[in-house]
Parts: sequence; structure tokens; C-alpha cells
Amino acid sequence: MQIYFGLGSNLGNRLQNLRDALKMLNSLGSLEAESDVFETPAWGGVEQPDYLNACVKINLTENLSPVEVLTRIKTFEREIGRKPSIRWGERKIDIDILLIDDLIYHDETLDIPHVRIPERLFVLVPLSEILPPDWKHPINGKCINEMINSLEPEEIIRITRL
Repeated sequence: MQIYFGLGSNLGNRLQNLRDALKMLNSLGSLEAESDVFETPAWGGVEQPDYLNACVKINLTENLSPVEVLTRIKTFEREIGRKPSIRWGERKIDIDILLIDDLIYHDETLDIPHVRIPERLFVLVPLSEILPPDWKHPINGKCINEMINSLEPEEIIRITRL
């Protein structure tokens, strides 16, 4: 099973936080791909420092359900030092499950694919570096570039490769 994760950090040593998250995610399986790291403005209307964002693809070696994967990544976040905060607030680390193969999954704690993928350039741009070229979103049927191009051009300019 291949899982795509989004990583973000805007507190402390942001790059080291991403590296620590990647190391922990490697305990779930083997790293198949990783994007470049991008510095992006905070999203969601809460005033806070800029984020570092990246995406990774892990080939899961254990037979875990989506909820079991979520439980593991929440543990990883706590181990790295994430503290409870307001929705879309600043954080030392954020690990999101973006995609699991072509699975469509929904329960009260988790949506796969992540419901906000199509509206977040800080996810779409790094994800575009690691998705297969023929990938289509399992719900809306759009390719990654269609989703990127559907967003406001000035937002794309705000993403800076480090």
C-alpha cells in the first residue's frame, strides 16, 4: 500500500522537524519518493510564521487500516513536540494523510483523499513532484496540474522553493 503524506512545520527548527517526521514515517515502510521543501505563508487566516512544507510517498510494509495509520502519525506528532492549538494554528509539526493508493475512505475522524488537497497550493505543488504523471484525483477526476491551475495565480507566486 502506498501512502502520500503532507508535512508542515512553522515552529522551532522547521527543517529538522520535517526530517524527524520523515524518519518516523520510515518506520511504517520504505520511502518511495520525497518532494523538495517549500516555504509557504500560513493558510487558514490565523496570523503566524511561515511554514516549511513537503510531501512524501511511503510504501507501507505493515497491514494497517487508515485509522491505524492516523493513530501512528498522531503519536509521531506528539513525539516531535506538537501541542494542541487552535484549528490551522501554528505547530511544530503537522503530518497529514493525503492519499492511500486510490482509496476513497470516510469516517468521523478521517477522509481519504484529504478533502482540502484541491484548494491548498502548499500541498499540490510538492505533491506534483512525487505523483505518477497520469494520476487523477479519485473523487474529482482532475490531474494535479488542473487543480494547481484552478487556483489564483498570485497564490502560486507566493510559494518559494528553498
